[in-house]
Amino acid sequence: MSEHSLQIIAHIHNDFPEKFGVPHQSGWLKEQKAQIIFEPEYRMPEAFRGIEEYDYIWLIWQFSEAVEKGWSPTVRPPRLGGNVRKGVFATRSPFRPNHLGLSCVRLEKVERHPSLGTILYVSGADLMNGTPVFDIKPYLPYVESHPGASGGFTDQIERSRLTVEFPLGLQEKIPAEQRRALIEVLENDPRPGYQEDPDRVYGLSYGTKNIKFRVKEKVLTVCEVTDYKKEQKSFDK
Repeated sequence: MSEHSLQIIAHIHNDFPEKFGVPHQSGWLKEQKAQIIFEPEYRMPEAFRGIEEYDYIWLIWQFSEAVEKGWSPTVRPPRLGGNVRKGVFATRSPFRPNHLGLSCVRLEKVERHPSLGTILYVSGADLMNGTPVFDIKPYLPYVESHPGASGGFTDQIERSRLTVEFPLGLQEKIPAEQRRALIEVLENDPRPGYQEDPDRVYGLSYGTKNIKFRVKEKVLTVCEVTDYKKEQKSFDK
């Protein structure tokens, strides 16, 4: 069997320090902003010539948190309640042979930074902070948009929003520029699809804060906001 090693060209920088709460698919949460910071050897301006002409780009990246767990031929998609098995190649599970992910994100801005080179600002990314990126390609709507195409078992999944009750005193602990995006995450129901315990308290890490909440009858209530204790990773070089 031949082997080929992939080179990490960049890392994602955003407000998701942990996996819990990260959107299940790219493009679902429009308010989620991220930066793509490139490794030094890929920062030359000519490599990005013309990229600002596109509205969307594809990211090829790695489920880095799943690598050590290996892969499985069948998986249990959380959105099916965690009890139904599907073939790994019929899902977007992270437990794949090469642990590769594919995301279509909106390219908001291209910035030339004096020390970090070209930075891509994107929205709608479904990745954790620090996720390694292997490649970037433009999204071409004339060949990659297929209205009416079957979405497999995902066509049967009801995507409902939660009502969020976020007391003003707790909201004020969140930086103003992050509040709208955080509420979007909470409305999207960050819980695993198979958990419905109304008394359970969940903890979501977002930016520098940990948000604790409960969910009962489609209403999510934030009950505590504390500082996020885990050491923050930095991928700037």
